[in-house]
Amino acid sequence: MTTSASVPTGSESAIAAGGTVTDRLVEANTRYADAFTDPGMDARPVLHVAVVACMDARLDLHAALGLELGDCHTIRNAGGVVTDDVIRSLTISQRKLGTRSVVLIHHTGCGLESLTEDFRNELEAEVGQRPAWAVESFRDVDQDVRQSMQRVRTSPFVPHTDDVRGFVFDVKTGLLREIDPAS
Repeated sequence: MTTSASVPTGSESAIAAGGTVTDRLVEANTRYADAFTDPGMDARPVLHVAVVACMDARLDLHAALGLELGDCHTIRNAGGVVTDDVIRSLTISQRKLGTRSVVLIHHTGCGLESLTEDFRNELEAEVGQRPAWAVESFRDVDQDVRQSMQRVRTSPFVPHTDDVRGFVFDVKTGLLREIDPAS
């Protein structure tokens, strides 16, 4: 497994000289762009699939699923939860960009399992304004995957719901475990 800690970047001097992580990323992009050639791809995913997953840095979705650039749409957020914004993205993905399948991926050891909706109260106390969004925390990852599958399947905006499947990615083994929507 390759991690950013093991990849030589050549930009450690920028960070050491008072640069930021963003400076390091911009420098990396410059090197990337120097060797970049337009792959000539369309915005439509080759495999006609959208993957909704947690933003957790331990999930390398392309590697875990054997995907290449251009194969899928990837939609990520805290918990991989199907929110209104995820429905928005799936709707555009299906109606305008040709996807037909939806794969939902939550994972073991998710940070949302240790949060509660009290987080919103804490934010309100700190900044003086209550967030409009829900934390979407959960205690049972399997049940949350079922809930996410149900949200996709019952959305009037997402037209293709016959191939919506949910999984839990084990961060220790790298394996997916499929979740039965009926359990």
